[in-house]
Amino acid sequence: MMRKAVAVRREEIVKAALQQIRERGIAGVRAADVAKALDVSTALVFYHFGTLEALIIEAFRQATETALATLRDELNRGGRVETRLNAVLTLYGPTNPAHNWQLWIEAQAAAMRDQELRAVLQRLDKRWRDAVVALITEGVAAGVFTCEDPDGAAWRLTSLLDGLAVQVVARTGTVTEADCARWVGQAVARELGS
Repeated sequence: MMRKAVAVRREEIVKAALQQIRERGIAGVRAADVAKALDVSTALVFYHFGTLEALIIEAFRQATETALATLRDELNRGGRVETRLNAVLTLYGPTNPAHNWQLWIEAQAAAMRDQELRAVLQRLDKRWRDAVVALITEGVAAGVFTCEDPDGAAWRLTSLLDGLAVQVVARTGTVTEADCARWVGQAVARELGS
């Protein structure tokens, strides 16, 4: 049997680790389960990543890069600033399955105890918030929005989405998609006078 290229094998291991995190949570992931999912030895997992912690951090780093690529694609679409802001908030929001909030909530909990994972997540969070700040600032400059503090508005809007995500994901059934859309729309209107 032909051996797989290192990059291909590493990518398979990372994907299997992310799947295990989704199913079991970070605390429940074992290298043996990742290996079993791929029908490889646990030693191979450790050969490529050294430790389970390094594998988990790499998995979240790659998931972060995927999320940021999606954000870049959305920002590059062009069009009216209010449409782009709405699209970015919807993309970030808890009702967008592509955002994978279950994974991010799990990571945020683990990041309280892991400085390296925290740095990865803070980078992701900062990029999203910076995008919202830039869109609000652009809208203010164009006379579309009224906002004295774009940075504060971005923090409040993304924090609202973070909180709603916990309700949608961790407390299934407490908040509907319609609730989220209505509350975010109301918050945008209050923050931006639109």
